Amino acid sequence: PPRSPAPKLVFNRVNGKRPQLLLPQAVPEESYTAAHEENVRFVYEAWQEVEQQLDGGHRGDSARGPVQYVEKIPNPQLKTFVPIDLEEWWAQQFLAKIENCS
Repeated sequence: PPRSPAPKLVFNRVNGKRPQLLLPQAVPEESYTAAHEENVRFVYEAWQEVEQQLDGGHRGDSARGPVQYVEKIPNPQLKTFVPIDLEEWWAQQFLAKIENCS
């Protein structure tokens, strides 16, 4: 049997008008000050040290290291708490923007 051609996509115009072309906005490149970079480096290095100590990798001379907090009695008001899935939330926001533009 002969193959039929692939169906063509047809985009209907809303109210017979051409859709506006969305030109990419010029995003200014972020610039960081030396102080900002120093702060980020400090926090990163300090957190790496904490993670290493929590894993038991390096305690040094002191037997005391970081303590991981765990509630002994959970708060009953947080019983039904469900953490938000940020990736899903951002996806929904993105799709809502697309729907509002069309």
